[in-house]
Amino acid sequence: MSRRNPFDPGFEQLPETLPIFPLSGVLLLPGGKLPLNIFEPRYLAMIFDSLAGHRMIGMVQPMQPGGFAGDGMPAPDGRPKVHRVGCAGRIVSFSETEDGRLLLALSGVCRFEIGRELDLAQGGYRRVSSLFAPYRADLENPDEPVELDRERMMAALAAFFRGRKLSTDWEAVKQAADRNLVTSLSMVLPFGPAEKQALLEAQDTTARAKLLTSLLEMGAFGQPPESTPQRAN
Repeated sequence: MSRRNPFDPGFEQLPETLPIFPLSGVLLLPGGKLPLNIFEPRYLAMIFDSLAGHRMIGMVQPMQPGGFAGDGMPAPDGRPKVHRVGCAGRIVSFSETEDGRLLLALSGVCRFEIGRELDLAQGGYRRVSSLFAPYRADLENPDEPVELDRERMMAALAAFFRGRKLSTDWEAVKQAADRNLVTSLSMVLPFGPAEKQALLEAQDTTARAKLLTSLLEMGAFGQPPESTPQRAN
């Protein structure tokens, strides 16, 4: 069974240490693509260091007070806690801007669990020991069939969009393959940090599809979830 992308690393090539980018309400999933706008000096240093090495960074979410009841990962020196599960992304493209920013595209490779947080890198960014073994299937079984009640999901999605007066390219949505549809919707829909973390930690794409459908159905009749990404820590 072939991997999604011939440039992605094999499981044995995944790094034991990852720089992390804590960003609330932002989700990266294996197989997904995430644009990032980097401007803080510590994160510019993180990207330059990553480009000189394995080209990978770990996207994680800070813990939310009173939010998702996950097991937070304490950090030394009073740094904000982050969730234990994140997703490693490989830098597949970047461009510089005249005002000193980097515009990146990350390709989701594999989820990971934080073993422990390490000392800050010389550039001031956070680093962790990364445990990929619990999520090996993300990388090695990317074409595993997805069980999706597509009719139910599409009905919930239409109601969700109507309730929030959102628009989309419905023809593209209808033509998307099941796995790509679930991954893309999970990443781009305006769910709050707790829902994003739950989608990340779903066992597989089939479980994520069921959770996504439930979130859409609940959201179609409730208040819009918080969707503004918070500042990185």
